[in-house]
Amino acid sequence: MIVDSVDPREVQTLQMYLNEYGQQMEVLAQQLNLIEQQRLESLAAVESIQALGQSDDGAVLLPIGGGAVVRAKVLDPEHVMVNIGSDVVVERTHADAVEYLQDRITELEALGKKVAGSLEQLRGQVNEISRRLEAVYRQRGQPPQPGQGGR
Repeated sequence: MIVDSVDPREVQTLQMYLNEYGQQMEVLAQQLNLIEQQRLESLAAVESIQALGQSDDGAVLLPIGGGAVVRAKVLDPEHVMVNIGSDVVVERTHADAVEYLQDRITELEALGKKVAGSLEQLRGQVNEISRRLEAVYRQRGQPPQPGQGGR
């Protein structure tokens, strides 16, 4: 496509797409951060459950908030309460809880890859639109406006 023939409405449309894609990228980045946080929490839970099974006296350090922890004795280390979603908590054996959490980690990793792929695809579209807008502004002798190219 020749830059001389660019319709001003097309430029406005490109700028609109650029803004929308930027917003979508922010949302996907936030989702990716939440997925990673859940994955790390699940990994920590697996480690804690496994350490609990190896504890001789059932004593653990229990975080109570504000960076404070207390030593607590777990009465039934062979059973773990696991949130399975929608605030539903079920009791699982030590081994079943670890397996459930490891499955959750696998699902979160797959979801994270999918979201990262979508984010990368949007980045490519944003880069293409930015290049197109830069070419239009260069042709017109105008500098790109903030948020409209030059990314």
